[in-house]
Amino acid sequence: MDDISERQRLEYEAAAFRRLRDHLRARTDVQNIDLMNLAGFCRNCLSNWYRDAAAADGREISKDEAREIVYGMPYEVWRETYQTEAAPESQARFGTSRPHD
Repeated sequence: MDDISERQRLEYEAAAFRRLRDHLRARTDVQNIDLMNLAGFCRNCLSNWYRDAAAADGREISKDEAREIVYGMPYEVWRETYQTEAAPESQARFGTSRPHD
């Protein structure tokens, strides 16, 4: 892929981000704890990475704004509508596998 421009690379990466974001919005059945246990990141991580990218460009975005970009709705609305109680097994696994930054 040495023959693509920097602009094309950024456009492809942005398209991949949007597709991941849209996929996660559609898969409301998948809980964040399950994503964390399986992949080591969740929707909240993605929103934090978005905030980090904006901050690196000199733009401050609040945690709530970034989460709404990822979730497609205010975070509290998503939680009330879609979040379920995590199974004890998921909670135990998260306790041993969660990233510590």
